[in-house]
Formats: sequence, C-alpha cells, structure tokens
Amino acid sequence: MTVERLADWLANTNPGFFILVAALFVPFARNTAVRAILMVGGPAVALVALISAEGLGSNLSSVTVLGLDLILYRPDSLSFLFGLAFIIAAALFGIYSLHRRDPLQDATAMLYAGAAVTAVFVGDLVSLFIAWELTAITSVFQVLAPRSRESVRAAMRYLVFQISSGMLVLAGICMFVAATGQTQFALIAPSLAGLPVGVMDINAPGAVLILAGFGIKAAFPMVHNWLQDAYPKTTETGAVVLSAFTTKLAVYALARYFAGLEWLIWIGAIMTVFPVFFAVIENDLRRVLAYSLNNQVGFMVCAVGIGTQLAVNGAVAHAFAHIMYKALLFMSMGAVLYRVGSTKATDLGGLHRTMPWTTLFCLVGAASISALPLFSGFVAKSMVMTASHADPALFVVWLMLLFASAGVLEHSGIKIPYFAFFGHDSGKRPQEAPFSMLLAMGVAAALCILIGVMPGWLYQLLPYERAASEFLSSDLWTAPHVLQQVQLLVFATLAFMLLQWRQLYPAEQPGVIIDVEWLWRRGWPDLVSAAGRPFSRAMQQVALGVGAVRSWASGAARQVFAPDGWVAAKVPLSVTAVCALAILGLVLVISLFA
Repeated sequence: MTVERLADWLANTNPGFFILVAALFVPFARNTAVRAILMVGGPAVALVALISAEGLGSNLSSVTVLGLDLILYRPDSLSFLFGLAFIIAAALFGIYSLHRRDPLQDATAMLYAGAAVTAVFVGDLVSLFIAWELTAITSVFQVLAPRSRESVRAAMRYLVFQISSGMLVLAGICMFVAATGQTQFALIAPSLAGLPVGVMDINAPGAVLILAGFGIKAAFPMVHNWLQDAYPKTTETGAVVLSAFTTKLAVYALARYFAGLEWLIWIGAIMTVFPVFFAVIENDLRRVLAYSLNNQVGFMVCAVGIGTQLAVNGAVAHAFAHIMYKALLFMSMGAVLYRVGSTKATDLGGLHRTMPWTTLFCLVGAASISALPLFSGFVAKSMVMTASHADPALFVVWLMLLFASAGVLEHSGIKIPYFAFFGHDSGKRPQEAPFSMLLAMGVAAALCILIGVMPGWLYQLLPYERAASEFLSSDLWTAPHVLQQVQLLVFATLAFMLLQWRQLYPAEQPGVIIDVEWLWRRGWPDLVSAAGRPFSRAMQQVALGVGAVRSWASGAARQVFAPDGWVAAKVPLSVTAVCALAILGLVLVISLFA
C-alpha cells in the first residue's frame, strides 16, 4: 500500500517540485557525495515522476487559492519534451559542476531549473506567471556568481529586462482574466488537432502585453542584448544552465499561446539573420555562442509563427536538440575558461594538444549546431526548413533561414572550435578538463549523436506524432534533402577557408560589440544630457540666487544672535520702562474699542 501511494504521488506531482525541494538542501550539503546525490538525484526523481504520469492532457493536480483554480500539473504532448529536455539539462549541470562547490550558485541554479520544469507543466496563466518570475529571480544569481563589478552591473541590467518581462505578462494576464474570466489554457480555445496550442487571440484584451513579455524572455530583436551582456560574464558553469532554460521556456509559452501568429514568422526570421554578422566579428567565444543562441531561437520562433503541425513539431524538436548541443558548446568553452581563464579568441589557439577530449566534444557540438547529417541539429532543423518551404508565400523567409543556416556553421560550427583549439598556437598548454566536466560533456555529446543517428524515438514524443512519422519516412533521409544540406555546409566551409587564405576574414580584435545595446548604454544617456543642456544655465542662475539668499540670511542671523549682536546688547532701564508703558497703552486701546 505504501509503495502504491508513493507511485500515485509521483504520478500526480509536478516534476519540477522535486528539483525545487532538492535545491533547498543543497546549501547544507557539506559532503561531496551528498551534494552530488542532491544535484543529480533531484532531476532523476523528476524524470521518474514525468515517466510515471498517469495520462497526458488531463489535470493531475490542482488547488484553489483566493477563488482561482491553479492547475499545478497538466502534462500533454507539447510540454512533455520541453520538460524532459529541462530535466536532462538540470542533471547535466549537476554533473558538470561537481568539480567545485558554490552553495549559492548551485542552489539557485537548481531552483531555476525546477521553476522552468514547473512552468511547462502548469495549466493556467497565474501558475505560469509565478514560475515565470521564479526563473527570473533565481537565474540572476548565475550572473552574480563571479562576484566582480562587471558581473554585478550585468546582473542588474539582466534583472531589469527579466522583471520587465514579468510585469508585462502580469498586466496582460490581469486584463485578459478581467475580460474573459478564464485562466486555464485548455479552456481558452483548444486548437490545432485538439491540442491546446496557439490558444490566445492576439486581439484579446492583454494579449499584446503577454506577447511582449514572452518576447523579452525569448530575446526578440531590440530587446535581445540582455543575453549577450549577461551570459559571457557568468562562471564556467553559469552560462551552461542559463543557455538551457530562459529562452526555451519563452518558446514553449509562445507555442502554447500564440502558435500560428504571423508576426512571429518575421520576428523569428530576423532573429536568425542579424546575429550572424555580429558573431563573425566578436572576439569573446562565449559571446559568439550567445549570438548563436539568438540565431537558433529565431528558427523556433519562426516555426511557432508558421503554426502548422510540422512546424510546431520542428520548433519542439529543435528546442530539445538545441538544449543539448548548446549546453555542450557552453560546457566546452566553460572548460577552456576554467583551465585558461579566458574565452577570447585572441588569447586561445592550439589547445587541442593538451585538451583532446574537450576538443572532440566541442566538435560534436559544432557538427550538431551546423545541422550536419547524422547529428541532432539536422533531424530537428529540417522540419522547420521544410515547413517554411512548403508555403510559397514564405519563400523569402525560407531564403533567410537558409542564409542563417550557413551563417551558424561559420560562427559556431567553424569559428568556435577553430579559434579555441586550432588556429594559431597561443603557446598555452593547460590541463584537460576535470572528470566531472568531461562526463557531462560526454553524455551531452552521446545524446547529440543518438538523436542524429536514431531520431525515431524523439519523433514519437513530438506533439503531432503522425506528422512526425510521415516526415521521417518520406522526407528526412531523401537524397535531395541530405545533398542540399551537405552542399550548403561544404560551400560555407570553402568560403571560410577562402577568406582565411586571402586574409579577408575579419581579424579577431580585443573589444566588446554592443550592437543595439548602444541605445541603452550610450544613446539614452547622451540624449538625456543633450536635452537637459539648454536648462543647465537657468538652473545654474537659480542655484546662484538661492546661494545668495542663503548667504544673506546667514549673515543677518549672525548680526542678530551673535554674542555681540542686537539680541545680546544692553538696553537702558528708561527705554525698557517706555516700551512697557507703550505695550500697556496698546492693550488698553484694544480692550476699549475691540
């Protein structure tokens, strides 16, 4: 009976709760083994709970608070893969970070992961907002972890964007609930083959605010620089955990509430293209990966906007694969940072001699993000490309995605491993990464290869299994499809080699590229200063006038109240008598005629 109750409890409890509970004990784990059990065991229990779920598409746990029905656990075929990817990422982080002990960073990272897992399995807007804000508050500690002046300032800027996202979402939810009285997404407007996807009408009250809040977290153009600003300033482990959750949680929310919204097609297409140019000239390789993350999320957002069954499958599959290979790339750069102390291309080169395993794992991640056949990126991105090519009206979008695919090969598939591990010899001979780092990278690399070689199991877990099976059997491994991708990669590689040979490739130079962030860091302060300049002279005159009045009042007070001033002066007795008589006379007159 006890075992049955435990199994029933696991099957009806949001998996994110187990990670959240484990996180609370991490700061008190003094023993390395206990800490490892908590950081890996929490996600392991969450995985068991997810697999044990009694059924998809039903409310398994709920509670009523202040008259609101909060659906704490409602798994379905859309949330399942996001939750599974988040749980695996949490476990990989737990393994990867075992080489060092930072109780605050470890605990907040697990809280962050638990909040993200919780968010994808809740079934109402209010619960989503609570988990949404918890991810914002806990994730900022990853940016603060280096405890440097630069990281603190980046963390404050990061927090401004994340809190702004939450405020927009909350305002939108309040407007939407006030107008409709509905918070459960399954009851708003079920769509797309019976699965609650794209349930919110953009014309509904508050919908635009909710979309804007989701967009900030997804790093839409013009509000994307919090990502490139914060991620490279974290510790070697912080960027790994940050890369997995925030933007992919936003992709899940966009798919759940706004799939099929045409705006997202063009927003996503722009997201895929513009980071390519900045990543080419960026010197910090972790910042290059941050731009690449923006590029890859653009594919997912574009697919969500297209909104067909194949496109939604592509967005979910791409999110799952991206979490694995992007974590792998950030882990490889984290290992370099840990051993060398820098991830700037100008400081690196030749590291393959003493870090061969890290080099190998980085190459697997590079092949995956480049969508090389037999690696995870190919089986995921192919659905997005096919979905965009299927609609003639989206031909320009397809060309943009094609260009972005070649660009991501250049800046993440080639530039990252070439400048870090090959290229010019920097003369540095660091030790290989610690075993815990290698183990986490090895597991992530194995998953990238497994998905690429045997994609059937992943396709079976996608929201629309029938559409995924048809694509797998009829499109994925066709000769034209494979040859097109191989040709794209080969010509992009040849272009890189030609530019290097002719010394036309932009040279790596020290410096920071802030692109649109110039508006916030320089443009806005300069504008405020210029706008206030005409008033500065008037304010100076006012300040001088106030100073003169204050000086006169101070001098007068000294004249009156100084030891030799008017108040302290001796008055003759006759004068005192006359004054008293005058006062008495005045009182008499007032009493007679008043």
